[in-house]
Amino acid sequence: MKLFKALGFTLLMLAAGVTAAAERASADEAVAMVKKAVAYMKEVGKDKAFAEFGNPSNTQFHDRDLYIFVYDMNGNNVAHGNNPKMVGKNLLEMKDNDGRYIIKSFIEVSKAKGKGWVDYKWPNPITKAVESKSSYVEKVDGLIVGAGIYK
Repeated sequence: MKLFKALGFTLLMLAAGVTAAAERASADEAVAMVKKAVAYMKEVGKDKAFAEFGNPSNTQFHDRDLYIFVYDMNGNNVAHGNNPKMVGKNLLEMKDNDGRYIIKSFIEVSKAKGKGWVDYKWPNPITKAVESKSSYVEKVDGLIVGAGIYK
């Protein structure tokens, strides 16, 4: 009987782990969302796209802990899917808890490769805890469009 209880508990913990993992977006989902955001910007124009990126009820640009952000090459935030207070601010000097420059890193990757991943720490909108995050960014028409996953 104890063996069955232990086995049942183990299966329950495994199922909980799978459910928790499903609540977090994947790297492939982040890349796909950025590509969708870039296509949407080109289709409807930047102003309309930025408004939709900031609209939390728009599920094509908000999915669990995944959302779109956009910066210009000077570090100015022009759209943010999770924190509208960031829009219009120059965040070039912003650092994470480990002292890493976040926006400068986005710009460096965008200039060097046109697209890529940047690792840093950031508050998770679901858990509210500061967690390790990796954001995929793409340079498009002088802007950096990105979305990140929590690890």
